[in-house]
Amino acid sequence: MSQSVNCYLLEPGGSVQGNIEVPGDKSISHRSIMLGALAEGVTEVSGFLEGEDALATLKAFQALGVDIDGPHQGTLRIQGVGLHGLQAPTAPLNLGNSGTSMRLMAGILAGQTFGSELCGDESLSARPMARVAKPLALMGAKLAMTEQGTPPIKITACPGALKGITYHSPIASAQVKSCVLLAGLYARGTTKVIEPGVTRDHTERMLRGFGYEVHQAPGEVWLSGGGHLTGTTIRVPGDLSSAAFFIVAATLAPGSELTIRNVGMNPTRNGIIEILRRMGADIDIRELPQQGNEPVADLTVRHAKLRGIDIPTDLVPLAIDEFPVLFVAAACANGVTRLQGAQELRVKESDRIQVMAENLQSLGIDTKATEDGMIVTGGTLKGGRVHSHADHRIAMSMAVAGLMAKGRVEIEDCANVATSFPNFLTLAQSVGMKVRGTEDLD
Repeated sequence: MSQSVNCYLLEPGGSVQGNIEVPGDKSISHRSIMLGALAEGVTEVSGFLEGEDALATLKAFQALGVDIDGPHQGTLRIQGVGLHGLQAPTAPLNLGNSGTSMRLMAGILAGQTFGSELCGDESLSARPMARVAKPLALMGAKLAMTEQGTPPIKITACPGALKGITYHSPIASAQVKSCVLLAGLYARGTTKVIEPGVTRDHTERMLRGFGYEVHQAPGEVWLSGGGHLTGTTIRVPGDLSSAAFFIVAATLAPGSELTIRNVGMNPTRNGIIEILRRMGADIDIRELPQQGNEPVADLTVRHAKLRGIDIPTDLVPLAIDEFPVLFVAAACANGVTRLQGAQELRVKESDRIQVMAENLQSLGIDTKATEDGMIVTGGTLKGGRVHSHADHRIAMSMAVAGLMAKGRVEIEDCANVATSFPNFLTLAQSVGMKVRGTEDLD
């Protein structure tokens, strides 16, 4: 059940207990729609995340002429149209709050024989898109954005114009890499991306699952245009980014023991597990058979006392979406936790460095925001009112903080939790968190 409430109220205390599953992985859900639509034949998907972001991708491909049946309790049936079967949309494609949708779809639409326009909500309209527009232009695409390099993105039809390139990405970004590779499906010759660090590899794994040849070497990945995708069956594992809130909650709350089943454990994004273990967390991992080329496991988490650490920079891109809740873990740890090399956090749905620093300060924690990270001195969380700035991960992270606070925590502007975790409130209540939703705060 989707719970698009405006505010959360957290009462302190309690432990986290139970045996749960979290919603399907958002990154994989997006890509299952995109590649299923571009494949030849039928693709059947189970475990699909029915959150607003993934549904925005689904609706966009329906507007591009793809027949998609569902979702029905997480299942989809996609009648693929092949790489060259998309149809011109009759209106701009509104992708809501989803940066993944916009950046990856820009790569796909750059290779079409028709023009298109991608737009989104106020938050998405402020996010940087030049990072994908630049390599696409080098490939021969014609795109236009605002002077600030933000949406909407207008793509002009350039039939057959794309050519393969070798792109040295200045940032470690799976979205940039995926955008370029998806455009490479339509390009003449070979398209290669070379990155400065490890990024999540869901696109490469799924392309192979659809029968497309993808090559990799340390720090680089490449493919050749002109191939085709074949419809397949995809089972989407639980989203580790969603599990992260419950992993940290169970770690922090005394007396807790929680099992989270069927969690995706892709090695390019499981940095949160390694970081928490280095801080002293008690996390057992029971590996399960792979699902759709993705490693999966059941996780059992028990309460443990954490210590502050200097977070290794090589783990930063492997945990980039989980840092808001990792800051909460740091706030409850003994000693100082230092993060650097995470400037990407400043251009997410909100400036996650500044927002989390301010929110934790308002609850009594000593924090210092830096250009590319944060210094957090562990202490005692007190009650208070904080603001999520319409960022789903900030809202859920501060809910975890409320579990450990000495007084009530009120969180404003939580409606966007529905973009990635529609049943967060219900699941949080089921494991013992004293949280409820309300339309407004008094």
